[in-house]
Formats: sequence, C-alpha cells, structure tokens
Amino acid sequence: MIKEFRDFIAKGNVMDMAVGIIVGAAFTAIVTSMVGDIINPIIGIITGGTDFSGNYLVLNGVEVAPGTSLNAARDAGANVFAWGSFLSAVINFFIIAFVVFLLVKMVNRIKAAAIQTQKAEESAAGPSQEALLAEIRDLLADQRNRA
Repeated sequence: MIKEFRDFIAKGNVMDMAVGIIVGAAFTAIVTSMVGDIINPIIGIITGGTDFSGNYLVLNGVEVAPGTSLNAARDAGANVFAWGSFLSAVINFFIIAFVVFLLVKMVNRIKAAAIQTQKAEESAAGPSQEALLAEIRDLLADQRNRA
C-alpha cells in the first residue's frame, strides 16, 4: 500500500497540481497586495475617501439611530439590507479581475517573446535531427511509390 501511495504521489498530475496550488497562493498574495496597497488608495484619492461598505437600509421595525454602524445595527437585531457592502464587493471584484487580466496579459506577452526567440534560434541553427529524419523518410517513401 505504501508503494501504491508513493507511486500516486510521484505521478505528474499530483505534482503539477501541488505546484499550481502553491503558485496560485503566491499569485493571490500579489493580486491582493496590488489591489489593497496600490489601486484602492488611488481610488480613495479619486473618490475623496468614500467608503460604501457601511451603508445599509433597515428592513424591519427595529429602531436604529442615524449614523449607527452596520455591525451595531446588526447587533441590535435589525434586519439590514447591506447594499454598501455588496457594492464594495462588486467594485473589488472588478478591480481584482482587471488586475488579473493585466497580469495574465503581461505573462502571455513574455511567453510569446520567449517562443519567438526560441523559434529564431531554431531557425538559425538549421533543422532539427527529427525534422531531417522525417524529410528523409518522406523522400524514401516517394521514391518507393514511383518505382
């Protein structure tokens, strides 16, 4: 059973998944930092520091004093429609999605440049051994077909 477990762990799919999870966690930290530390402060300057997350409407008859925080209204037993928290979550979603889009676009551009460089190096070095063997095979097959 231990041998089977070792073989299972050593399979490429499990290792690829583990690497993907680790890189994904690191990527999440980058995106979270970029949004929280760079983009949100800029948006705060543009909007004058407006924070919608505390805005709500009381839906039931519980009396809540004006200016009461969302958490205090919930603690008082008020049934609240927390539209500000929802709006903040939607705005953050679009900011994070845009940051991820920009990062993926940058990675794709770097990957395309690397592929282009590799193709240029391959063409400068001439055809690969596999390509030459395939060409010889095709020529021999054509000669057999003609005979």
